Amino acid sequence: MSTAPGTAFHYQIEESKDERDFPTTTIKCQGKLISENTDEIRKLIQPLIQQGGRRIVLDFTDLEYLDSSGLGAIVGLKVSQINRGLCLLELVNLTPRVKKLLTMTNLLQLFSS
Repeated sequence: MSTAPGTAFHYQIEESKDERDFPTTTIKCQGKLISENTDEIRKLIQPLIQQGGRRIVLDFTDLEYLDSSGLGAIVGLKVSQINRGLCLLELVNLTPRVKKLLTMTNLLQLFSS
């Protein structure tokens, strides 16, 4: 588990294989993904996107809050994943608050598999 100093964002990483035996990295996000810690999520996920050959799952079950900077970070990562075309980046277990934010900004479909 990692914690950004002075923020309330934590994550846990799990490596597994999906039902098709495809390598899967699940990142369980906890707390608040806000401007003070968006660099941390970018630095964590960008190398995985560049490496390719895997599914990257952001599990937002315990994500309490996502501000516009956090939203911008995950959208930027999704665009990077689409442009590279070497892996999948998915969001799962969206809290009602995060789902509402993605719906209001017309971004929910971007993250639909």
